[in-house]
This record gives sequence, structure tokens and C-alpha cells, in this order.
Amino acid sequence: MQVKCVICDTVETLEDHSPEAKRLRNRRVHMYLCDTCYGRIEYKTKQRHSTGNFHLYRKKKQKHDLI
Repeated sequence: MQVKCVICDTVETLEDHSPEAKRLRNRRVHMYLCDTCYGRIEYKTKQRHSTGNFHLYRKKKQKHDLI
């Protein structure tokens, strides 16, 4: 199965019966990233996370009782 990286547009080949190929075939929402792009994103995310200003999710807004 040929796949294309969504960031750098490189075309790579995956085995047809690999779990990643099955996931890409059955769930069209999943995107493929090549190893270099995946590593770059992982490295930069870890850098931002180490600063302490990186949050994955927003905090839920709290309801205040109105009097």
C-alpha cells in the first residue's frame, strides 16, 4: 500500500497487512506521517511541554451562581 505524508508529501510503501495500513484503510480520518515529520513534531512538542506553558486541553469553564 502506498501512503503519502500529509506534511512533506513524500510517498512511502507500507505492507498491506500491517496494523497501520489497516487503520488507514478502514478509518479515513487517520493521517499518515513519515518518520522524519513524526520525530520532528514529537521533539518540538516535548520542548513546548517542558516549558510548562503547554496544555493539551482547555480547562472547563466553571459556572458561577448568579444572585
